[in-house]
Amino acid sequence: MGRIGRLPEDLANQIAAGEVVERPASVVKELIENAIDAQARRIVITAEYGGKKLIRVEDDGIGMDPDDARLCLERHATSKIRRADDLGAIVTLGFRGEALPSIASVSHFRLRSRARGSESGTEIRVNAGIVESVVEAGGPEGTMVEVADVFYNLPARRKFLKSDAAEAAQVSRFVTQLALCYPEVGFTLTSSGRKVISVAPVTNLSDRLYQLYGDRQDLVQVDREFGGLRLHGFIAALAEQGPVRGPQHVFVNRRIVKDRTIAHAILDAYSVATNKERSPEVHLFLDLPPDRVDVNVHPTKAEVRFKEQSQVHQLVRHALGDALGKGPAPELTLRTSDVLPGRPMQPSIPGALHGGSFPSRWAPPTSGGLKSSPTTYTTATPDPTANVGANFSSPGAQVPEVRPMIALGQFRDTFIIAMDDEGLCIIDQHVAHERVLFERIMERMTNDSLESQRLLIPAVLELPPAERAALISKSEALARFGFEVEEFGGDSIKVTAMPALLDPNECDTALRALAEDLEGLDRGLRLEDALKQIAATTACHAAVKAHYPLTLEKMHHILEELRATAYSTVCPHGRPVMLRITRREIEKNFDRI
Repeated sequence: MGRIGRLPEDLANQIAAGEVVERPASVVKELIENAIDAQARRIVITAEYGGKKLIRVEDDGIGMDPDDARLCLERHATSKIRRADDLGAIVTLGFRGEALPSIASVSHFRLRSRARGSESGTEIRVNAGIVESVVEAGGPEGTMVEVADVFYNLPARRKFLKSDAAEAAQVSRFVTQLALCYPEVGFTLTSSGRKVISVAPVTNLSDRLYQLYGDRQDLVQVDREFGGLRLHGFIAALAEQGPVRGPQHVFVNRRIVKDRTIAHAILDAYSVATNKERSPEVHLFLDLPPDRVDVNVHPTKAEVRFKEQSQVHQLVRHALGDALGKGPAPELTLRTSDVLPGRPMQPSIPGALHGGSFPSRWAPPTSGGLKSSPTTYTTATPDPTANVGANFSSPGAQVPEVRPMIALGQFRDTFIIAMDDEGLCIIDQHVAHERVLFERIMERMTNDSLESQRLLIPAVLELPPAERAALISKSEALARFGFEVEEFGGDSIKVTAMPALLDPNECDTALRALAEDLEGLDRGLRLEDALKQIAATTACHAAVKAHYPLTLEKMHHILEELRATAYSTVCPHGRPVMLRITRREIEKNFDRI
């Protein structure tokens, strides 16, 4: 007897389901895409227990007659393609003919459909891939698909599903993405009895963005055509805290995709603003002829292959770079001012200040207050073993040799102007303080938790579902930083405590930023990465702000603490801490060399 046998049909369907149906959100995505292909203009989605218990998708599309309703549940049955040539120019979302039979093989499945103009419809019930009944039924024109108890007959798959809240967040994410891509379609999502998304049909992307995210002044528009390709959408501006971390929605010919070429081009474009990889919020739509992209390379149609990959990369990188209004970062150089006519130049006096000692009002304060003491400016190399502020350095990180800097003053209450023996420095006071606090927090977290302060009146925050779920899922990590958060019903969370180092007025803003950051990160986020993200956001909101006057004592404190940090050149988010004008640059512009 041969060793190779044909798989039973039910087992083959379950294996196919494993490729198409990864989780309840996958079911939602497939059913919505079918509804869009059926010319639906309104789609209503209902999910219970994150979709694990029930998923229902109703649409007002063209519907199906009885024959088509029966046939759609057979494998490889589709209305989207007829011949092999059609695979080279696919213009619909679905085309494989596997989704419905695969979903029906791992659930209790009910389909009801009524074709436009028909007096009645058809209802089909399927359990674990076996058709139980086919009957005539009433109902509105369009199609309704109900999927109950996903993976009930595959307990090994079901046990790997996430919590109800995590699965519900994924459902919300997919519906949001499809709603962005199809503004002409109305979407309603109800999750566990609560209406999460409700958007009416609109005419353009801007209106749909407003419906889903509100007024977003922090996004900039992108629109560029090149070589038969068009890229348009909205991206995060280079805001005060660098490019904002957030959702990355990328669509190719109105299909949700994850593409390495496009992702790399996005990071390339933002690299002018940060030297740390980020995940800036983007909503980008790439349109190109269907014969120049292959969408048939992944069972869930999540990946694509471009015919001209380098051209796509170039388009995305340049379009985003232009929209951000940033070219390559310029070197910090000086320009010599023209000498006023009729005013003689004073000759230089070599060595006049060498080793000089004279009073300075910017000298560090003495124990008696802010009186100045004579400060000697020398070019001696500082002792590399100096340990000023070393208690706040990152655990295990070697503190670099940073020259001591003498604060000279502030520029526009935002930048500290300082000097060392090799030139002048311009330090962003917020970014510098953020780096200091970040390392202080991380050092403290290795041994203990941050000191917390309880709120006399708990704060209540309303957040989008995915962001609220992200905060709640990381509540234990947040507690180590002094935040105490819990669900408060509806879209709200309750905050009963916050870190002591944080200004109470910053609590709301900090938690909203954390929710956005944590939701935008990889879903497989390690605890260590989550802690670093929370530390960075907390430090950012606790740090001294721009346009805030500092005393000399505070400027000196920031510079000394900065000197003790492990990575004093960038903040946790990758922004530069300081700019430097070297002694050589100064001497060159004064014709000394």
